[in-house]
Amino acid sequence: MSDARQSIGVNYGQLGDNLPSPREAVALMKAMKIGKVKIYDANPSILRELGNSEIKVCIMLPNDQIPPTAANQSFADAFVRNNVSSFYPQTRIRMLLVGNEVLSESDDTYWPFLVPAMINLHKALRRQKLRKVKVSSPVAMDVLAHGSLFPPSQAAFRSNIAHSVIMPMLRFLHHTNSPLFLDVYPYLTWKSNTNTNNISIDFALFGPNAPPYKDPMLPTTNHGAGAGADGAAPLLYHNLLDLELDAVLTAMSKLGYPKVQLTLSETGWPTVGDLDERGANVYNAATYNRRLVKKVVAMQGTPLRPGTVVETYIFALFNENLKPGPVTERHWGLLYPNGTHIYDIDLTGYLNESDYHHPPPEAAAAAAAAAGKLKLWCVANPEADDATLAAALTYACAHFDCAPIQPHQPCSLPNSTLSHASYAFNAYYNNFQSIGGTCFFGGAANLTAQDPSKAPPFPSPPLPLNLYFNGKWYIHL
Repeated sequence: MSDARQSIGVNYGQLGDNLPSPREAVALMKAMKIGKVKIYDANPSILRELGNSEIKVCIMLPNDQIPPTAANQSFADAFVRNNVSSFYPQTRIRMLLVGNEVLSESDDTYWPFLVPAMINLHKALRRQKLRKVKVSSPVAMDVLAHGSLFPPSQAAFRSNIAHSVIMPMLRFLHHTNSPLFLDVYPYLTWKSNTNTNNISIDFALFGPNAPPYKDPMLPTTNHGAGAGADGAAPLLYHNLLDLELDAVLTAMSKLGYPKVQLTLSETGWPTVGDLDERGANVYNAATYNRRLVKKVVAMQGTPLRPGTVVETYIFALFNENLKPGPVTERHWGLLYPNGTHIYDIDLTGYLNESDYHHPPPEAAAAAAAAAGKLKLWCVANPEADDATLAAALTYACAHFDCAPIQPHQPCSLPNSTLSHASYAFNAYYNNFQSIGGTCFFGGAANLTAQDPSKAPPFPSPPLPLNLYFNGKWYIHL
């Protein structure tokens, strides 16, 4: 593979009680031709299994070990000796990451120790002649000041970390020729900003026909001043990821470090979401990640850094069922825990979208529906428990007029939660599908190609396993 094709990696999290063994996980990575992997610790079992492979590895110092690493050089030396030197060079460790999104936490306990810990680990690597191993720390987009993302030309780091933590970190990264690791999730930005900034889902999904965003201001120069003197023009953004990356580049430039490289340490799209997590579905996830890979491999860069390779780690290798938080947190994986693909994806970048033999689940049905060849209904899942159905029904009716299912109204019969939920789910799905609404409702709904009104009682059967459309058979997983 070319350098560009080696720029795609994955995040291998371990917050699940049903995940395959490290040996099985590494075998899956090899089969997928994954060139890089980032783990969230220095798990010796994983590092041993990665030995003598071509996979480059990022390991991580846990957040709670940052203070002792910063305070004691011998502690840093021991960490490097036990977790890097012991496996190197058989295991191709290339990055040592200090903590994970430390600067996102409301608790600022670790903030003063972050850069000193990075410095001590760098010294430890030099002492042990591990000069090829770089040091960095992943940060999330919330390191930017609130409301400074739009427009990206005006972005700046939060005042409580800009000069005290970010500037020393950028100085360290500049002097050691190391990248800033940045977690960017256009899904989260799109979901929370659609009303205020009119972000379309196509803009978040690299859609070729998405309306672009024109930054009304001039970009910053390498010195952080307006670029009007250089004859620069306002920049045009064709996708949300580029906009977010350039916002960080702008903020870096304002601190005097415009040339530090960025690594996209986490990005992706969830395949399943809860009632209020619209747009989280397999089709969108496959679309985002497939187009992301092609963009990275094509070395498109961003408007501020065109023609560059942004090393990228997709989140995540597996769905992790023990992650806390909303439903989406447990559904970012490329693979189910049993090792099967949630959707087809080529991480080398050779395949185009049109080259995939099987579209993601529901994709063929959606295409057929859009072409007027197939009509779909969203109906209640008879296996859903009463509490889930009731909650989903309440949610759907809060977003759509459910008067027809009220007593003595045309759709009140059959008078059952299952029947009423089917009406409400279908009304919601047909009204909001175009802007990311899905037929899931926390597992309370299914798509069907059979008109439920003509196949009582509710609900009608789900979509068949095999769907024939436009001269091709598609597998519905």
